[in-house]
Amino acid sequence: MSQTEALKVRLTLLCVLAGIVLALVAVVTDHWAVLSPHVEHRNASCQAAHFGLWRICTKRIVPGDGTDRSCGPITLPGEKNCSYFRHFNPGESSEIFEVTTQKEYSISAAAIAIFSLGFVIVGTACALLSFRKKRDYLLRPAAMFFAFAGLCIFVSVEVTRQSVKRMVDSEDTVWIKYYYSWSFACACAAFVLLFLGGLALLLFSLPRMPRNPWESCMDAEPEH
Repeated sequence: MSQTEALKVRLTLLCVLAGIVLALVAVVTDHWAVLSPHVEHRNASCQAAHFGLWRICTKRIVPGDGTDRSCGPITLPGEKNCSYFRHFNPGESSEIFEVTTQKEYSISAAAIAIFSLGFVIVGTACALLSFRKKRDYLLRPAAMFFAFAGLCIFVSVEVTRQSVKRMVDSEDTVWIKYYYSWSFACACAAFVLLFLGGLALLLFSLPRMPRNPWESCMDAEPEH
């Protein structure tokens, strides 16, 4: 691998590393979406919620001076209570989850995110071995694992988005307004960096193609 190609690979891996960090932040935090119920009286307290892949947090606050009848913003001071989803921690109480979320959606999004982290671990191992053992061909499976991790993050994002939409549209819930928060943005950015970074790494790690009509693939630079 030439110095120019090695530089491209290292820059691509830096982008992938940023995607890995964002994916970890998104998976372990609980600010994917913020939900607000309808508020009858502006001076009365209300209970807003934000949740992630593993737990949901409720916060009792006094609404601001906005014109809409929703509870928020979530950044206002108030009493906060967080609990893990009941199917992840059967011994912990989380009645609000039983009313407002779909168990299948939550389990699916969390499981797919775990698959994404698994792909990241295997891809990172291949990338490290390629540098330590001077085996450039290991960059190709690493690139594919990173791209697969990005796709899993995208699927988890879409499952969460559909879950939030169904929660708000359902007549059995109190939520009338929602917006996606910074954990959701981290997941979206992680998908872009991991998927595009994986494709770029795969492209840069492929053997050099013949540049002249009379040059064959056997004349290309040998791989280590």
